[in-house]
Amino acid sequence: MRNYFIIDNNTQSIQSIKNVLEDYYEFNCIGASSEYNSAMNTILKETPDLVFFNIDNIIENPFKFAQELNLFNDDFPVFIAISSSKEKVYDVIKNGFFDFLLNPLTELEIRKSVLKVLKKIPAQSRKNICLKSYKDYQYLKTDEILFLKADNNTTDFYMNDGNIISAYKTLKTFEAILPNNFHRIHKSYIINKNFVSRIQYGKFICTIKRNRHEVPFTKTYIGNIESMNKDLSEYSYQSLN
Repeated sequence: MRNYFIIDNNTQSIQSIKNVLEDYYEFNCIGASSEYNSAMNTILKETPDLVFFNIDNIIENPFKFAQELNLFNDDFPVFIAISSSKEKVYDVIKNGFFDFLLNPLTELEIRKSVLKVLKKIPAQSRKNICLKSYKDYQYLKTDEILFLKADNNTTDFYMNDGNIISAYKTLKTFEAILPNNFHRIHKSYIINKNFVSRIQYGKFICTIKRNRHEVPFTKTYIGNIESMNKDLSEYSYQSLN
């Protein structure tokens, strides 16, 4: 789960950002503020991954604010600057901000910036997936997921403890946010390679260590199978018959 915070006093801009990030399953808004002490305290306390920062006279000397955060916290957030003028782009780059958005904000530009952030923050740093349904939040540890199975427009999570948990999102949604030990091997399956005990190319089947589930794969995803097999082989003794 990636937390984000907004430093702005424009309710329309704040809502525009929230509307776009609601499309991305792993983002969670921890609040918004335009007051120095409140913003500083929230960021130091909650350590968000991402901060949208309106640098136009919202907080005096916004670049000093960002530098000060770095003194107190090793987990320095990714900053995206917001301004009504391009004149500050040089200062934004010079002070290590990740991206720049021009007011008035547009959905497309916010989305582009968010997608850049998704590439910057490594997938392997994410240890949990949050399944949200209205006001119900359920957290799954990724290292306890055996595999995922598509079921129409829902996805079933097969867990290490034998439970099956359903989410009202497509498999493709989760494919984009899972750590790199998860591989798509079929149009209906994503598998956690850490639980694979056997790959049978002749039968197009992967066997899972727990409960000996047999998960099918297809030629379409053979490249992912080869990559998974290579990774597993590197940490195994080889015995050829």
